[in-house]
Amino acid sequence: MNTDITAWEKPEYPVVDRNPPFTKTVANFSALDYLRLSTIAGVSITVGYLSGIKPNIRGPSMVTGGLIGVMGGFMYAYQNSAGRLMGFFPNEREVARFKK
Repeated sequence: MNTDITAWEKPEYPVVDRNPPFTKTVANFSALDYLRLSTIAGVSITVGYLSGIKPNIRGPSMVTGGLIGVMGGFMYAYQNSAGRLMGFFPNEREVARFKK
């Protein structure tokens, strides 16, 4: 079974790393990635708090919403970072940094 994503679609931008490891992908997070992660987490915490119908369930509901938001935000940031390294998203900064 072929799990190589480039077999389905060819990158439009220069490829920095065809199969970036976890550590390189996380180290490549931009300020915008962190902003998106924190925004998604913040909205999820608020929605979790407001969805707690009874006052004694608002705390656990807020924590659950926050965990879901942090995981979702991290996955979104990871997807964008990996996409830039693999050449699927605009990556001028990555090409300049890793070209050395």
